[in-house]
Amino acid sequence: MTTLDRRMFLTGAAAGASLILVQVTPATAQGLTPDVQAAVDAILAGRTPIDAGITLDAPVSADNGAQVPVTVIVDSPMTEDDHVTAIHLVATLNPAPGLGSFHLTPRLGRAEIFTRVRLAEGQQFLAFAETSDGRVLRAAARTAVTIGGCST
Repeated sequence: MTTLDRRMFLTGAAAGASLILVQVTPATAQGLTPDVQAAVDAILAGRTPIDAGITLDAPVSADNGAQVPVTVIVDSPMTEDDHVTAIHLVATLNPAPGLGSFHLTPRLGRAEIFTRVRLAEGQQFLAFAETSDGRVLRAAARTAVTIGGCST
């Protein structure tokens, strides 16, 4: 039987608080820097994003910012008439906010990308998926970083 000591309690409380604090929805993704806003505006090209149909999976906390896994999955039939044409990934505090743009075709069979990114500090990811009918889907997630991946 394990007894609850002060360190264990504080660690658990901090982890619980971080889960509450890092819940971010795209609707609350405001206050972007000019560089990030410019990157988002370039993706949207005047379109209004829809906060549905896209899943952005990133760890709530990364022990090492050198390799943070990020997966984006879009709910799409990936048929010739209805498919995802591109997935864009943006990080809100990176010097170059655009982490990548991935162009897809119906031949892929599913709209899903996986990558690893380097982060110096915790920040928010924004994912955008462009569809063949011109819609843009959006999702957001926040990752805290214990040890930055860009330090010397």
